[in-house]
Amino acid sequence: MRVLMLSVLVATSTAACTWVPIEQSGKSVRVLPAGPVPAGCQQQGEVVVTVKSKVGFYNRNPLRVQEELETLARNEAPGANANAVQAQGQPADGSQRFNAFRCPPR
Repeated sequence: MRVLMLSVLVATSTAACTWVPIEQSGKSVRVLPAGPVPAGCQQQGEVVVTVKSKVGFYNRNPLRVQEELETLARNEAPGANANAVQAQGQPADGSQRFNAFRCPPR
């Protein structure tokens, strides 16, 4: 019983943590909302990112998973010469695809 309670405590305390830090290069990458791409943006490719959506038998908060996926996509975008990303759809099993764009400065 003591081990079970300790496991639950660890799982719930780590579920609130953000495991993916934003890198310096990712800070300048913006996340575009769903819908049409802003004028002047050119597609540079695609970014596919993955995080853990489950810890043991515990399903992580879907909003936290989505936030981490966006952070990873922002971190990867500069490698594709992109300064903006747009999700292609909803996350599935901790994975998500993003289109990477080079957009003019705002």
